[in-house]
Amino acid sequence: MEWSWVWKAVLIIIGGTLLLRLAGRKSISQMTLAQTVIMIGIGSLLIQPLAGKNIWTTLGVGTVLVLTLIVIEFAQIKSDSFEGIITGKSKVLIHNGVIQYDQLKKLRLTTDQLEMNLRQKNISRIDDVEWATLEANGQIGFELKQEAQPATKGDVQQLYTEIKNVQQQLAQRRTLGGGAGEKFQSPSNLFQEVADKRHDSNATPPHQFD
Repeated sequence: MEWSWVWKAVLIIIGGTLLLRLAGRKSISQMTLAQTVIMIGIGSLLIQPLAGKNIWTTLGVGTVLVLTLIVIEFAQIKSDSFEGIITGKSKVLIHNGVIQYDQLKKLRLTTDQLEMNLRQKNISRIDDVEWATLEANGQIGFELKQEAQPATKGDVQQLYTEIKNVQQQLAQRRTLGGGAGEKFQSPSNLFQEVADKRHDSNATPPHQFD
């Protein structure tokens, strides 16, 4: 019984891991078209040695594929037009709460598929979306309208600061106004207020007329 497949399998795992590590750390959902094609090619190549093919030729071809991918990625950095050809550009799907049906038709994307993606991002109303785009990796990016965006920690802190400033201004006005503002304060006990008024009415007037 031949045991050569054991060391071949170990070498495939090590070599394949190094090749994929060299290719990049992006997940499957973040890959561009070129990356996906080359990763599929590498996956098909890595199994060939177990079927009797030369393992060194397989690893050599895999290395060439990865180096080709690296060259393509550097070329995309240098040229926007080349990036548009290889990777593609983002497409607008929603603008100001309005679905761009012409773009959906070009991308062969149905309204139900778009709504499914929005629901997965916890968006319940299309009217709340300012922008929605289909990215080159197939993911949908979105931006909510100002009034639909959740409050951030900074927004809450700013609101708290404004409330404190208003409270301080009101306190300063009461201090500058002196006792004049006290007569506008509501009494703590409404029954006591009635009693006080009754006593005032029974009091002897300070001046009597003959």
